[in-house]
Amino acid sequence: MWVIFADGNRWSGTVMTLDLVRQLMDQGKNTGECLNGSYFYYWDGLIVRDPGIPAMVRVIDDLVATGDYQSALRPLGPEGDRDA
Repeated sequence: MWVIFADGNRWSGTVMTLDLVRQLMDQGKNTGECLNGSYFYYWDGLIVRDPGIPAMVRVIDDLVATGDYQSALRPLGPEGDRDA
């Protein structure tokens, strides 16, 4: 997911629900991954309680309104930046 501001700056994150994280950890119990499902991690991750785009948009709107997007998402730089 990308958040693009009016000035062209972009921020990125991967959004998952608690249920999906639980499913992946349970899967680890069966595969032996992540110490048999004892932990889960992913880069630039944001976990939301409720599924669906509207719920995720509410979360992103709140992160932007509070400024917390700077902690929860990773900066990609301005549009057109080849290094992002």
